Amino acid sequence: MNVIIIEDEELAAKRLETMILKADNSIKILAKLESIEESVDWLKSNNEPDLIFLDIHLEDGISFSIFEKVKVSSPIIFTTAFDEYAIKAFKLKSVDYLLKPVTQEELEQSITKYREWVSPQNSSPLDMHALYEMIQHRTPQFRSRFSIVAGQKIKTVGIEEIAYFHAEEGVVCLVTDKKVKYPLDLSLDQLNDQLDPKEFFRINRQYIVKLSAIENIHVYPKSKLQVELQPSAPGEVFVSLDKVTKFKDWLNV
Repeated sequence: MNVIIIEDEELAAKRLETMILKADNSIKILAKLESIEESVDWLKSNNEPDLIFLDIHLEDGISFSIFEKVKVSSPIIFTTAFDEYAIKAFKLKSVDYLLKPVTQEELEQSITKYREWVSPQNSSPLDMHALYEMIQHRTPQFRSRFSIVAGQKIKTVGIEEIAYFHAEEGVVCLVTDKKVKYPLDLSLDQLNDQLDPKEFFRINRQYIVKLSAIENIHVYPKSKLQVELQPSAPGEVFVSLDKVTKFKDWLNV
């Protein structure tokens, strides 16, 4: 079985690849693609894979726009943090729909579903056009607030109060514009799917930053960028080299 993964988070793509090969080491991962543009180019230049693992939200848009630009008949397993798509996706006959974080058991069940899907008894195609139309006419719903447990109280922090999210020693913290820090029971991968990409950007493995919290950007040789945040962050904060181009594009949106 030949598979491609369309996922814009490098760590999430690697994790999914590891899980797929653990489920069946005979599966061949042909490519891990990060964007709509890269996916379209690959699909135009290569034979269709047997199966596609597709994240719905990519950094350059909703991934369904891929299918406006290139015809694809491969079965698809969707991966996303947004469960509101699930019922409609099933009605449109996708192979499966996995909510992040995906477990090994769920993944293996999805691969079993795929094998049943491609059996001669099943001839129902996925209606990608109908699915794309559904997504195009829907406004994405992103987080507007977080409920924080502070001692014996529950506090609500609005998205407008947040400066950045920081992961350190396995703990993810929300940092407000007044430099108040609250621990969250969420990973940066999960947060990245729940935040408006126009306002927030995952600059490296430790930080998701809000545009308004960036006070200065220092440019160093070899495209190295240091971000100065307000309120200040502990230590120096750099944009990962593999994200520099996307970060610059994000600044110009």
